[in-house]
Parts: sequence; structure tokens; C-alpha cells
Amino acid sequence: MTFEQWMHSVLERVETALGHYLPEPTVEPAQLHEAMRYAVLGGGKRVRPLLCHAAGELTGARVEGLDAAAAALEMIHVYSLVHDDMPCMDDDALRRGKPTVHVQYDEPTALLVGDALQSQAFVTLTADVLPPAQQAALVRELALASGSIGMAGGQAIDLASVGHRLTRPQLETMHRMKTGALLRASVRMGALAGEAPGADAMRSLDAYAAAVGLAFQVVDDILDVTTDSATLGKTAGKDAKDGKPTYVSIIGLEASRELAAQLRTDAHAAIAPFGARAQRLAELADLVVNRVS
Repeated sequence: MTFEQWMHSVLERVETALGHYLPEPTVEPAQLHEAMRYAVLGGGKRVRPLLCHAAGELTGARVEGLDAAAAALEMIHVYSLVHDDMPCMDDDALRRGKPTVHVQYDEPTALLVGDALQSQAFVTLTADVLPPAQQAALVRELALASGSIGMAGGQAIDLASVGHRLTRPQLETMHRMKTGALLRASVRMGALAGEAPGADAMRSLDAYAAAVGLAFQVVDDILDVTTDSATLGKTAGKDAKDGKPTYVSIIGLEASRELAAQLRTDAHAAIAPFGARAQRLAELADLVVNRVS
């Protein structure tokens, strides 16, 4: 199976799983459930579900368990996007090529969509497709990654940094929390859904995830200044307009491109001990960075 075929197969599975685990719009409150499905289904790069499935292949995880973990990860990710787009945060009108949830519906609905997706993610992880011990491990990974020492904390730092010039280490800390934590959880949850990996294997996967997570954000910063809104599926140039610190604003465009390439090399080196079994993880690292090549 080629990488493209594998990716298409996983994305189809994930879309089906999301449709299954999200409440139907015929169930009350109908508008909330409709808006949840509007936010989640039929769009996005699905990088986190792909990473989850790729890591799960290393540990022989059952695809049903990976589907549930991948769906939960995507729900948390989308909840963060829905809230991030609201007027009290980044105030954006475009996401994944269509109106943001608060524009399509209204602000109260958008707030509740995010809240409900967060809860639904944990309902999904405990849907009995994984043994109880693995359910508990994955719930903990996802909760830590999405909370105050992960994604939510990174967003708090991001909001407090508007109009301020961060040092490069400060910017890296923010992005390792805001973006990197959930990407790291995607890799760890995929691996933990299978046979328990050893400490050395988890350290290698953590190093890989750290490199890919940072590369993802560096590439996003590059695309924000080099790509139009139609291609991005969200408003281009908004970071600079809003005075947000980015890698491009701190180290420049060319240095940012060089950093992304180096992080891809680091990601490949981290999973080298796994050999050919880590092929999909290596290809995903390439996919993340090649968006600006």
C-alpha cells in the first residue's frame, strides 16, 4: 500500500468513526448536535488521527481502538479551533474553508459546541473498544495534553503574548504546549492502544513527536505569510495583523524554512531504531514539512 493509499484508508475510517461517535442531529438538542457535526465532519488535515494510527501500527493496536482514539483526538482539536475562532479569542470568520461556527450559528452555540466536543471525546475513549486499563491510560494522556499544562495553557500564553516580543525559547515553550502537546498525545495514545511499549520506545516516540509538533507550528507560521486564505482554509496574514509572535517574526522566513527542514531530520532520527516499522511516521513527518517545500 502506498502512503497515499494508506492515508486515504485511515481518513475514511476516521470520518466513519467521527460520524458514529458524534450524536446525530435528530437527537435533542438538535441544533447543538448539528453544529458539532458541522464543525467536525468533512474537513481538516486530520494530522492527529493519522499520527495516532501510524504509532498504533508499531505496537499492533487494533484498528477499532485506534479509530476511537483518533476520533477523540480530533474532537478535542476541533473544540479548540471552535473556541479559538470566537470573538473573545482570535475572532476569525473562516475555518477549513467555510464559516466558523460562531458565524454559521452564533456565539453561544459555538461555546457549547466546544464544551460538548470536549466531553464527547472522553465518552468516545470509554466506549468499550479498549480494555479498561488502556482506556484509563488514554484518558489521562488526552486530559493532560488538552489542559492547563498543554493546549489550554499554550493558548493562554498565546493570548497574553499579543503585541509582545517573545524570545525564541519562550515561543518554543508556547508552541510545545498549544500545538505540540496534542500532537505528542496523538503519537503516545496510538502506541499505548497496542501492546505496552517499553521505556526506550516511548522516549523515541516522544522525541519524534516533539520534532513533528514544533515543525507543524513552524510550517503554519510560514504558510501564514506565504499562502492565501483560499489555500489555507483560514484567514492568511492574521498573525502579523494581530501582532502575534511567530517564528517568521522572530527568526525570519528563510531561517524558519531551515528550522522546519532540521526538525524533519530530527524526527526521522528519533524513529530510526524502529526501522521499516516506522515508515508511516516518517512519511507523516515529510508530509508536515513538505507543505512549504
